[in-house]
Amino acid sequence: MEVPQDRMATVFRSAGYETEALLVRNMLESNGIPAFVTGVEGMPSPYRLPAREICVQVPEDRREEAERMLAEARAAGPAAADTGFLAV
Repeated sequence: MEVPQDRMATVFRSAGYETEALLVRNMLESNGIPAFVTGVEGMPSPYRLPAREICVQVPEDRREEAERMLAEARAAGPAAADTGFLAV
């Protein structure tokens, strides 16, 4: 799927750890917000060293909703994982 960069907003940045960005993308998508990971080249690999910034982007009109969801997940912390709420 092609990502329309001019209408996207970055809601999460990682210093090269694609697994972290993929978790964020999956949380957003499971809550109905289309999300795209940028900055990843090739196939994911557990042996890849962080080399560049990896971002999660959402459509601009869903930015506030995504940021609110990420803030709630951070505030809930790791204990929320036991209740089905993903902490970021």
